[in-house]
Amino acid sequence: MTERAYGKHDRLRQLGELHGGLIVSCQARSGNPLEGPASMALMARAAELGGARGLRVNGPEDIRAVMQASSLPVLGIHKVEYDDSPVMITPTVRDAEAILETGVPMVALDGTNRYRPHGERLADIMDAIHTHHALAFADLATPDDLQGAVDAGADAVGTTLSGYTAESASDTDAPDLEFLAWLVKYSPVPVFAEGRFWTPEQAVEALRIGASMVVVGTAITNPMAITSHFVSTIAKSGSTPQE
Repeated sequence: MTERAYGKHDRLRQLGELHGGLIVSCQARSGNPLEGPASMALMARAAELGGARGLRVNGPEDIRAVMQASSLPVLGIHKVEYDDSPVMITPTVRDAEAILETGVPMVALDGTNRYRPHGERLADIMDAIHTHHALAFADLATPDDLQGAVDAGADAVGTTLSGYTAESASDTDAPDLEFLAWLVKYSPVPVFAEGRFWTPEQAVEALRIGASMVVVGTAITNPMAITSHFVSTIAKSGSTPQE
């Protein structure tokens, strides 16, 4: 039995437990007052009390804090920037192993067909994830990414990077439901919806289309971005208070 095949039954069971649910992304970048493990743990606890089915968390420190504060399964990522590649979501085997050491049951990684740091192979990163009996969630950007991610061993694929790569650049602030529908039709593994979901109605539509689960971050856990969204929408409307 290969490392990739080992634990497949357990991985499928874990995916089934997430089916039809909401995964809340608890992240705060540098410059955000909420940055840090303590704040992420509080966000995670609030999301759990609100009914989330899982949590998406960045980096070993935040993941450990969240896993201590919440009983929900964590979809870990490790954002690391390299000079020789645009890929930054769990881009190397080393980056994956850094979060796998926390015991996280799921890992998301850039599943596009772009060049990876130092020329690493997507399949090697997914094999490392499966060696730790964790699920590999591939963040995709275009239809061209699907076959490579599936061949590499992805347990699930999603729309996360649509609109955020040179190949999929978009100026819309709405989720890419067209790409989601395409993935649902052609993907042999479960599909998760992620990216620019601002309303519960959009999440419901994603599930109606056939997404197995929906990942929402900014609209729930980023007060800075939520405030900015309200402010910019008001400004664009040209509305003024009535006398």
